[in-house]
Amino acid sequence: MECLAIADLFIDKTMMENGLQSLKKAGVDVEVRQWRHKDLESLQKDNIKLEQQGSEVINLSESLLKDLDKFDIIITQFAPIGKYVVDNAKNLKIIGVLRAGMENICYDYATSNSITVLNTPGRSTTSVSEFTIGMILAEMRNIARANHNLKNGKWEKNFPNGVLAPELKKSTVGLIGYGSIGKRVADLLRPFGCKIIFFDEYFEEETSDVQLKEIDDLVMEADVVSMHYRLTNKTENMLNKHHFNLMKKTAIVINTARSGLVNERDLIEALRSKKITGAAIDVYNQEPLPSDHPYNSLENITLTSHIAGSSRGNFADSPVILSKRIIEIL
Repeated sequence: MECLAIADLFIDKTMMENGLQSLKKAGVDVEVRQWRHKDLESLQKDNIKLEQQGSEVINLSESLLKDLDKFDIIITQFAPIGKYVVDNAKNLKIIGVLRAGMENICYDYATSNSITVLNTPGRSTTSVSEFTIGMILAEMRNIARANHNLKNGKWEKNFPNGVLAPELKKSTVGLIGYGSIGKRVADLLRPFGCKIIFFDEYFEEETSDVQLKEIDDLVMEADVVSMHYRLTNKTENMLNKHHFNLMKKTAIVINTARSGLVNERDLIEALRSKKITGAAIDVYNQEPLPSDHPYNSLENITLTSHIAGSSRGNFADSPVILSKRIIEIL
């Protein structure tokens, strides 16, 4: 059985080869090829384009796609697997995606051709959940803000949330989305002593946290609102002006998931008008974030450069996790 694994600048050839060792031991011949970009930003731009427009928007090079008909398995992270690949990979049985999202795969077309498509659920659970806790603390306790002021020669103790910052211990954190990342965020928050509430229309299990049936109820009660939903046509702008008007004036919004979940223009207006106290954001409608973006003129926001999932474990573990799923199928 033959496998084509397409590496990139985040999961490089060495990381891919090391991560697929169990697949090789199971008798699969693995050939690793590199999807080439000049830098991480150019790769990220292609990734965003694929997430927004689908698998057919970018064509892969001939060198990446040579001898497609000999492969039974194709593994990719960001490189698109479109209809051309499916049509020319005559023996293809499995497409493996090294992340949870499958926007870069022509999923319906592949499955209609009797190809199994596997993703890697949970790969970002640790990296994004830990980062989310950092963003909550940075915004609540003015960590990044104080650092910026001091480096610019300003000793400041009075911030948008006051001279005396709130504590997580006496706060209510509202999680919009309670999948693997949302639940892990809750686990990490629990030792702080805060109350945890959440909205997730698909969650039907037992939990010690409080599940609310409406987002409106969550945003009215929460001191911190953190986004952890998947972005779909249905969930786009699921947090917007209506919800900001319902929030406490002391509330903060955290988004380490997808930019489209929060209406960016409405959030900017809520921060400008002080309808809410602050926000911490890692994802944007336009990336890299332009220097003249309105976020950069606000004092009550913490910004990071889409790095919530950028941990060594996240990328190195993905081929290991996917290998186990493929071996189960085989």
